Amino acid sequence: MKNYKELIYDQSHVNGQWVSGGSGTFKVVNPADGTEVATVHDADVALVEQAIQAAAVAFGPWKALAAKERSVIMYRWYDLLISHKEALATIMTLECGKPLVESRGEVDYAASFIQWFAEEAKRVYGDVIPGFTADRRVLVVKQPIGVVGVITPWNFPLAMITRKLGPALAVGCTAVVRPSEETPLSALAMVALAEQAGFPKGVINVVVGTQAAATGKLLCESPLVSKISFTGSTRVGQILSSQSAFMLKKLSLELGGNAPFIVFEDADINAAVRGAIAGKFRFSGQTCVCVNRILVHEKIYDQFAERFVQAVSELKVGNGMEPGVNFGPLINKKAMDRMELLVSDALAKGGELLFGGKKQDNYFFLPTVIGNAQANMDFAREEIFGPIAPLFKFKTDEEAIQMANDTIYGLASYFYTQDLTRTWKVSEALEYGIVGVNEGLISSESVPFGGVKYSGKGREGSKYGIDDYTEIKYVCMGNIN
Repeated sequence: MKNYKELIYDQSHVNGQWVSGGSGTFKVVNPADGTEVATVHDADVALVEQAIQAAAVAFGPWKALAAKERSVIMYRWYDLLISHKEALATIMTLECGKPLVESRGEVDYAASFIQWFAEEAKRVYGDVIPGFTADRRVLVVKQPIGVVGVITPWNFPLAMITRKLGPALAVGCTAVVRPSEETPLSALAMVALAEQAGFPKGVINVVVGTQAAATGKLLCESPLVSKISFTGSTRVGQILSSQSAFMLKKLSLELGGNAPFIVFEDADINAAVRGAIAGKFRFSGQTCVCVNRILVHEKIYDQFAERFVQAVSELKVGNGMEPGVNFGPLINKKAMDRMELLVSDALAKGGELLFGGKKQDNYFFLPTVIGNAQANMDFAREEIFGPIAPLFKFKTDEEAIQMANDTIYGLASYFYTQDLTRTWKVSEALEYGIVGVNEGLISSESVPFGGVKYSGKGREGSKYGIDDYTEIKYVCMGNIN
């Protein structure tokens, strides 16, 4: 295993080479203490174009390999990611503030997509359909779509990339990756290990820089890029969709959420509290499937609130590199300011501060619980993306479902009950792509991850996640007499 400093790179990786691209630089800062982690070369748009060209050239030879050959290279990459877990986790914690225990978990999660799709590479099956006349035979084959533009956020700087690259590489696509400028180091370390695994030059290109809008526009409008896979805000997803519309480009969009967490009156309260803590405060509330609204039946509201606040008070806040810390900083000052505004809005509208509500040094904002939450408060409609847990009351199942669905978003949802009939009915009634029943942690490489409504389109992970990177071709063979 390398020391983590040996895996810190300060340039983009294009066509198998480390290149700066442009004359500027930008700093990567640890949000826990404000220290500089690295200074990275700020790639210009010209380098993005070079990366697209390199990926286009590499596409033909890469797709021509047998699926088993691609699988072998991906397995080697998986092994390298796992063997360098501690170094990768350290880099991740330094650049985004995630507690080290969570960063280690993310490396495992990220690597699992490479392992899963290394296996699935050999299982991209087509069909033989009975001919519609006696002298015809019909085949259906799946082929790689081409060059994929991969645009990822800072909150899962490794897993959001591998969740997209896994299926793309498995079927024979090549890629241009644009990670967030907040967390470029994980992506660069990842591609360095991919190079060691034996990927041919140009198959994976990583361009790091601050020109997010220009890079996204170029990837969307380039005729050499066949697909865009993006994880981020709904607003940016709409922009990318618009920019891709003229070329009718294939899109996978995993966008914003407003996840409800419903606690029915028959729930195991202790289990619900544990699930709410896990679902709300993972990475300080900065995940796309984090609990946004906790809806509690009025009969057990006081009991749940008391136990929940006690559990929140036991979270250990601090620098993610320190032992035992399970609650780290927010990513930047903008996130801090937003939390203050959301708390102020809630208190002004009758909310009750049950715990937290304060910022500390650097980018730390205490885990916060707001009681007596109401539908007119800003966090009822908007994605919080931070450590604020609002508690709402409801009276009936119908009211809970209506409250849960009263949002433009539809990514993740959760509920706790011990009633089997209710489990079926509520699962079917919730307008979300993901439903967790008596469970607050729902992510895995083996399940289809994605949302409905304004939370995006397409699915990532599982056997369903591979089809978005293929085109289905119908072959009709005639005159077979």
